[in-house]
Amino acid sequence: METNDKVVYWGTGRRKQSIARVRLVPGQGTLTINGRPGDNYLQYNPTYLNTTKAPLEVLGLEAEYDILVSVKGGGITGQADAIRLGVARALCQLDPDNRSPLKIEGYLTRDPRAKERKKYGLRKARKAPQFSKR
Repeated sequence: METNDKVVYWGTGRRKQSIARVRLVPGQGTLTINGRPGDNYLQYNPTYLNTTKAPLEVLGLEAEYDILVSVKGGGITGQADAIRLGVARALCQLDPDNRSPLKIEGYLTRDPRAKERKKYGLRKARKAPQFSKR
């Protein structure tokens, strides 16, 4: 996709309640999330930062592309995983040969786990009230 003589690759990632719209633009490897620097948004947590950049590191493209993200919903863990999926999908759009190494690492799989619904008569999804014999 061409915009202002720059090629832009899109990818959408989801995890729990989070939805991330990811754009890959040729650049120096900066991460921008919702208009803020990525390390600031992810609270300088190395786990979250490594998670978001993992697909680029697998292909050795960390310094080749800037990651521009618009993310909403959920918490920081779900958002980081959603960004990872979005980046991986955008890299597949960039070159179809990128698909197999990303698939081997499991970066193209949408994690289906979500919060279980609360059932009536229980405190949470599975937590029961305290049992009293008498």
